[in-house]
Amino acid sequence: MLGSVPLRGLNFSMRAIAAIFLAFWLISLHSQPALAERRVALVIGISNYQAVPQLTNPASDAAAMSALFKRAGFDVIEQGRDLGISDLRKAIRQFSETSRDADMAVVYYAGHGIEVDGVNYLVPVDAKLRSDFDVEDETISLDRILRALDSAKRLKLVILDACRDNPFLKTMKRSIGTRSVGRGLAKFEPAMSDTLVAYAAKAGAVAIDGDGQNSPFATALVKYIAEPGLDLRIAFGRVRDDVLKSTAHRQEPFVYGSLGGDTVALVPQAAKPVDPEAAARTDYELAAQIGTRQAWESFLAVHSKGLYANLARAQMAKLGAAEETRAKADDARREAEAQAVRKAEEFRSQLEEQSARQNAEAKQKISEQARKDLEETRRQIAEQAKKELEEAKRQAEMARQEAEAARRQVEDAKRLAVADAQKQVEQAKREAEAERAKLAALAPEPKAAPNPAAQATAPQMDPTDIARLLQAHLKRVGCDPGNVEGNWDSGSKAALELFNKNARTKLNVVVASLDALDSVRGKTERVCPLVCKKGQRPDGDRCVQTVCESGYFLNSGGTCEKKPEAAPKPQTATRREPAPRESRPAAPARAGGKCFTFGGKTYCE
Repeated sequence: MLGSVPLRGLNFSMRAIAAIFLAFWLISLHSQPALAERRVALVIGISNYQAVPQLTNPASDAAAMSALFKRAGFDVIEQGRDLGISDLRKAIRQFSETSRDADMAVVYYAGHGIEVDGVNYLVPVDAKLRSDFDVEDETISLDRILRALDSAKRLKLVILDACRDNPFLKTMKRSIGTRSVGRGLAKFEPAMSDTLVAYAAKAGAVAIDGDGQNSPFATALVKYIAEPGLDLRIAFGRVRDDVLKSTAHRQEPFVYGSLGGDTVALVPQAAKPVDPEAAARTDYELAAQIGTRQAWESFLAVHSKGLYANLARAQMAKLGAAEETRAKADDARREAEAQAVRKAEEFRSQLEEQSARQNAEAKQKISEQARKDLEETRRQIAEQAKKELEEAKRQAEMARQEAEAARRQVEDAKRLAVADAQKQVEQAKREAEAERAKLAALAPEPKAAPNPAAQATAPQMDPTDIARLLQAHLKRVGCDPGNVEGNWDSGSKAALELFNKNARTKLNVVVASLDALDSVRGKTERVCPLVCKKGQRPDGDRCVQTVCESGYFLNSGGTCEKKPEAAPKPQTATRREPAPRESRPAAPARAGGKCFTFGGKTYCE
């Protein structure tokens, strides 16, 4: 009996936002025809013939095709099993009403079919066909089937798995001697447009039932004709190749009729999923290349939620911790420098006080031993002051080194942030690829040429952004371009030329290209050698000031040189004879005439 079964994404990156809206619009535009199409199918399978031997495969072939149309999402599927002539006429008449104004109408018939005088007929279960005169009364012509599909708009398709050997050929009486009854079905050219008639075997040939549950033709149909987005002409070509292979070239399916130039597929192509994080991923990579707090804040102003928003907040936290560490180190350095200044001032005051005290004592003790003691004390004070000043300088140098270490920590944090960002972007890409692979497994994409409209959805990078990213990566691998603001100047060209020399590449240095960006970004270690200024030396991946050991000094050539030995100081105060009276009129010598010099002043008894 017959039955119907209904089937059933701040102004930081406006180009990326516009690309997302464009992608949604294209998807909705592409999917509207698929949602609006109405597709109906009639499936008939006749196995248990009453007057001739029964057929094994038509029942299972019809069941397989019904299941196929259900999976393909056809709106109406009418099924008929072992129909007599009356029920067969009724089924075709009802399907003529069902297919009215449908976009696609498909009839699949599995059973016996015969050709009489070049006309093809479908044989119901109760046909006896004792003579050729009974053919019009006991069978249904192929022309009637096509007239039932006449109102379908885009596609009228009849699939006949009925090219079997005619079982009535030997028993049928001929009422007219010249009337011919042949094997298989006759060649058929549909008069209606947008119509296809598919035979299991070409005209005049006989189809093979095969040894499996389904015939070779039905097996190939289930495999190919409902592939999403696959044009029917290509699908039937694959069916033909599959049947030829499985039957050792004994059976060749054939399709009659023609279609227009548009792709006609039983199942529309599923729309590709849109990555909602595509714009965020692009903006995240740009913010990571800049690596500043302002860049991350600008990113979060546009993308406040999602995976990349969480990653941006984590990067800001790392940057904040590094900046806090640097601020503490700067405070420690400033405190050490201030302490060194205070120490030096204290030492100078102590030296001046001690010198004044010693001068006062020298005026009272004018003796050789006193002067020796005075010089010895002064020497000891000077040595002590020198030691304390050296200690203060050492502490100041330690503070400077700590500040330098903090600066390196901040730079390392930035580099790690960039590396983490790149790893996270790659991870997100891999996850997106894996998700697309899962979706592709559920709904395979056609092997046809790519749709240019779909390719237009990918956002294009501004040349300034490409130049800025390329400059940032050149600086990261040690080929410093000077500026990283997107201005592709002579320094940037020289940096890319230096990269070509050390990486053994031949990139075009005149403009900043995506090929150059991909090549430089792919390098994870330093490419260009480190070159330090005079007075500096390489220390890992940076240049530091050259510090000489005790007893050495940094000469004008930037290298350490041993200090010359100082002349020994006299151990006793210098004695001076009183000058003649006429040479010093303003300062007459006192009685005795003994004088000595101390601290740049002359004292006389």
